[in-house]
Amino acid sequence: MRILAIGCHPDDLEIGCGGTLAKYAKEGHTVIMCHVANGDMGHAVIMPPELRAMRTIEAENAGRVLGAEEVINVDVGDLLVSSFNEETAKKIAEVVRYARPDFMITHGPDDYMRDHVETGKSVFNASFNTSIIHYPTASPPFPGNSVPIYYMDTLAGLNFIPTEYVDISDTIEIKLEALRCHETQINWMLEHDHIDFCDFIRTCSKYRGLQCSVPYAEGFRPCMTWPRMTAKRFLP
Repeated sequence: MRILAIGCHPDDLEIGCGGTLAKYAKEGHTVIMCHVANGDMGHAVIMPPELRAMRTIEAENAGRVLGAEEVINVDVGDLLVSSFNEETAKKIAEVVRYARPDFMITHGPDDYMRDHVETGKSVFNASFNTSIIHYPTASPPFPGNSVPIYYMDTLAGLNFIPTEYVDISDTIEIKLEALRCHETQINWMLEHDHIDFCDFIRTCSKYRGLQCSVPYAEGFRPCMTWPRMTAKRFLP
């Protein structure tokens, strides 16, 4: 299978579905990761242009740890992600057509900040737009209906009840190793907010694991809109 995971910021996929992506890669599937925002506002000391470059490198390093074939940066500035921006819409549609995924993973509608929610909406729109033959992108259309979507967990799992779980007990350490690649964020949260973010994410994964009787898990919900539903199970 070909899996396209589209998150907002460079570390969001590692947080929400890193264990699942690593599991896919270990099983020999093709994993492509994409972040829409470049993360340039994610620090109070490092200035945006420098941080943008640093976070791009961190994302590429994390992708290698997870076994992703490629990490794509749409390069929208933080706080500027909008599902109504046609330039961004076409860039995301191009990513989808380039990746030719069997399905996609992204943020759900109840995530904690606008950029995340708008990224999810943009992926939803791209899922449909790419099915329109005459919608213009550099990569050609590929056959089939709108690409199915799975929504990944929210931060700390708030207002998110999974309907499907993936056992990531064998990839939890890979998930956390990938997360540690985002040094600008891990170090800043520890110094500024006194939060051990890797421990935070391990705890969330353990909590989802308790819900489905395994040591560690990630939770998902399918996008329940026509024509994105399918009888096929995509999650491992």
